Amino acid sequence: MKFFLQCLQLLPLLIIFSLESLLKLFIPKKRKSVTGEIVLITGAGHGIGRLTAYEFAKLKSKLVLWDINKHGIEDTAAECRRLGAKAHAFVVDCSNREDIYSSAKKTTKAFLPVMMKNNHGHIVTVASAAGHTGVPFLLAYCSSKFAAVGFHRALTEELAALERTGIKTTCLCPNFINTGFIKNASTSLGPILEPEEVVDKLMDGILTEQKMIFIPSSISLLTVLERILPERFLAFLKRKIDIRFDAVIGYKTKGQ
Repeated sequence: MKFFLQCLQLLPLLIIFSLESLLKLFIPKKRKSVTGEIVLITGAGHGIGRLTAYEFAKLKSKLVLWDINKHGIEDTAAECRRLGAKAHAFVVDCSNREDIYSSAKKTTKAFLPVMMKNNHGHIVTVASAAGHTGVPFLLAYCSSKFAAVGFHRALTEELAALERTGIKTTCLCPNFINTGFIKNASTSLGPILEPEEVVDKLMDGILTEQKMIFIPSSISLLTVLERILPERFLAFLKRKIDIRFDAVIGYKTKGQ
């Protein structure tokens, strides 16, 4: 009962902050400058990482590019230099802790601790819409993306608790992207996204310091509905969304 009364006391704040959020929808957000900022991009040898590197190069950031593919990362770095940016390419296996720390000493020396000390920086987590809802036959993928979303949210809360307001966080959660990773994907939410479209939204989100970027934006509504709608209605709704792709069904048994 006491908790309920305390919640009622917060009602005026809820109304004020809701009106504030509504007002902000009609006010263009100022884009911050990243000229001269050090930008570390993992997976920059291909796909979204490569295209993101090109966009930061156009903004004259100082680029530190990581990828396990030597030729891919060198090609990305060469194009970034052609675009007028300083770019340093490193072959890094991001699944290898020693490899990460070794490369870090050659570049930024440390990441979050230095950001914490300077109260300055921006951490971008690339997740997926699959980090908010389960998709049949994408068990491992969904699990990893749920972990990425959880990392972003926990990190955001921790930075707020430590009053490090100068360190921003952003999480990218797109629908299926036409990269070839998932074959013949389709959904009633709209056409499969092209990498260039995703990177445009990502850059706008970073420069305007959005915390969560859903592509398309309708996914944000679905994440809310999943928390409040009855389970049976949700099952019906998911059938209407009609997610399809070429899936490998079945599990290996011992000896296979």
